[in-house]
Amino acid sequence: MFPISPLDVVGDDLKVTLPDGEVVRFAHLDYAASAPCVRAAAGAVQDLLPRYGSVHRGTGVRSQASTLAYELARDVVAEFTGAGPGDCVVFTRNTTDALNLLARALPPGTTTVVFDGEHHANLLPWPNPVRLPAPSSPDEAVEALDRALRQLTGPAVLTVTGASNVTGEVWPVRRLADVAHSYGVRVIVDAAQLAPHHPVSLHELGADYLAFSGHKLYAPFGAGVLAGRADWLDAAPPYLAGGGASASVGDRPGELTWATGPARHEGGTPNLLGAVALAAVCEALTGADRTALHDHEQALLTRLRDGLRDVPGATEVSLFGPEQPRVGIVSIAFDGSDPAEVARRLARDHGIGVRAGQFCAHPLVRRLTRSASAGECGTATGLLRASFGLGSTTDEVDRLLAALRS
Repeated sequence: MFPISPLDVVGDDLKVTLPDGEVVRFAHLDYAASAPCVRAAAGAVQDLLPRYGSVHRGTGVRSQASTLAYELARDVVAEFTGAGPGDCVVFTRNTTDALNLLARALPPGTTTVVFDGEHHANLLPWPNPVRLPAPSSPDEAVEALDRALRQLTGPAVLTVTGASNVTGEVWPVRRLADVAHSYGVRVIVDAAQLAPHHPVSLHELGADYLAFSGHKLYAPFGAGVLAGRADWLDAAPPYLAGGGASASVGDRPGELTWATGPARHEGGTPNLLGAVALAAVCEALTGADRTALHDHEQALLTRLRDGLRDVPGATEVSLFGPEQPRVGIVSIAFDGSDPAEVARRLARDHGIGVRAGQFCAHPLVRRLTRSASAGECGTATGLLRASFGLGSTTDEVDRLLAALRS
């Protein structure tokens, strides 16, 4: 009997029945879409429920306990992201929400530099965008950014993913940040796919802002995070005008003072359970052996990528090439097979959950499917993506490979 760990996946023993009547353990290989909940998150929520009440809005024991839990969660997330004295942590709904909030907080006239390799959450919200083609190498990304910034004259920001939700490749964030900062340009990192797999530190990444989601980080309760420099956030209009965001409201329109700090952008009653669950996972990951977790994931990644060589018609896609460091995500183009149909058969006939499509990254998937040497693969229907993390096993990878070969 193995000891229970706060990072054990809840529902890890979920069973499904196949068409032939066989009952098998469900193989969840769609972590990049939503990671399953772990015991740390579930336990934190269960512990709080008997004392659950309104945050920042009462003097009773329930409200006081909830307010304390909420602000302690903020402190934990601040530590997880390496936020410093001049930074703040705003709880949002998810990464998309966090990036849209920050997009509205940019100073007027700011140009946003963004690559076409981004998830739509980091591609669509930005004002005055300068979109750069998805690069073929980290060096090309750095050179393209330098050229773009050299031509800009006004204020600008760079926003970039930490790890691709399509290929899993880790982007050269620190190198890009160093170039951006040499031009006085701030850096925003979409860490939705990076945070579940690697430590994320504002300082180490060279980022001015980080955004990520609870549902990618084993706490699927509708919470996200925007962490970073407070000055732009304190100067911007509130993201949600209402209770909590206002410090004082007069008798006539326009007679009001907005709050400063995180409260300015957390109008309304916050998602207490989501924040507490997310913080519990951050704390558990901070205390875990991240090297051992990384090594296990990389072993699974290597096993899957090596095994795909024996799957006829299957081609792994990438931007930067096979040697680029990556997290536990692999996307596959098929010669003559519809990825959506492959995904349906994997679920129905083999009890394996993956994702098919364009993964809310249409420009990148179009680029990858055009460059994949697999005939007409995927230009209309996209790719098949397998992704894993905590709780993933060698058996699941082997089942996927066997099913694809069949």
